[in-house]
Amino acid sequence: MQTAPAPIRSILVIQTKFIGDLVLASVLSENLRLEFPDARLVFLCEARFASFVVAHNIASEVVTFRRAHLRGTPIQRGKELYGVVRALRRFHFDLTIDLADSKTSRMLTGLVNAKTRVGYNPTERPLRLLERQPANVFAKPFGFGGEHFVYRYLSPLQALGVALHVTVPNLQPLPPETSNALALLGKHHLHPNAFIAVHAGASFEGRRWQPERFAEAIGEIAGETGLGVVLVGGPDERGIAERIVARTASPVVNLVGALSLETLLAVLKQARLFLGNESGPMHMAAAAGIPVVGLFGLTPPSQWGPVGVPNIALQPPMPCDCVASDRCGRPDFARAYCVWRLEVQPVVDAVRELLLRTDVKLERAI
Repeated sequence: MQTAPAPIRSILVIQTKFIGDLVLASVLSENLRLEFPDARLVFLCEARFASFVVAHNIASEVVTFRRAHLRGTPIQRGKELYGVVRALRRFHFDLTIDLADSKTSRMLTGLVNAKTRVGYNPTERPLRLLERQPANVFAKPFGFGGEHFVYRYLSPLQALGVALHVTVPNLQPLPPETSNALALLGKHHLHPNAFIAVHAGASFEGRRWQPERFAEAIGEIAGETGLGVVLVGGPDERGIAERIVARTASPVVNLVGALSLETLLAVLKQARLFLGNESGPMHMAAAAGIPVVGLFGLTPPSQWGPVGVPNIALQPPMPCDCVASDRCGRPDFARAYCVWRLEVQPVVDAVRELLLRTDVKLERAI
């Protein structure tokens, strides 16, 4: 007599990357909850993202790590990994899903040693000498026939035989954060749907369009449309924001470094449009249902562009004449400076076109 498979009571998703990856991975969470409604869903993520992940129900619980310690001395790295493994083992996971697909995440998968362990085949980077793949269920690099990275994060569902119900991230601000955002905007005499949110930062220098060009584009857009402009970003992007403010004649509200991720999502929700580099805030804006103009370099928009909302993704013609040959690290997307080749006028034209296309604020596209 064949016995029924053991129920899945606890699931670990290993996602050790950035906030944009967590936003895209939220669709995996939604599908897992639909398939395993009684399971405990836990994410492994960087400590600074923990409150956002739990607040927006991407996971019911988190185990955190500190990236700086994992990149520190061997002693720091060893202590950090030891603490993470101890925390993970307390959950006695039935299922682990390794979205990070790195040497560290594969090691953690093996040490947690759940009965069902999902990993990618082939891996994003070849296994190193003496390294093994601890997964026993293998996902395609991109599942369900999709090309966008959201389908990479959905691919484990296909490997598990789980039906696909949700393909677009949908993250809405919490009511208290909406109140905070409206109060903050009110202090600057800004009304909902009457400003453009601009993010001029990114995790890597090569993905950041020049601040001087942002300033020129902002000046032209604000002068033509009468819309306000709000700069958003993290504390380490304050210098970029100051360069933009110093170079634009239009009034700009600078909120860079002043918002938590939860409040940032609420501010983005109130915007008429988002303009910015390929980055986490771009994916947050799309998940909140806001039209997006995204600026891309070497990274293909077909894989990393905004999804689920009206959008225009701008990328200079490829292959390109290198504009930073002393620094460019092609073919590594993170070290390529191709976005610097985007001129101001196409960006202004794209914002103008998307504003016309969405002259009434749209609910999220289905």
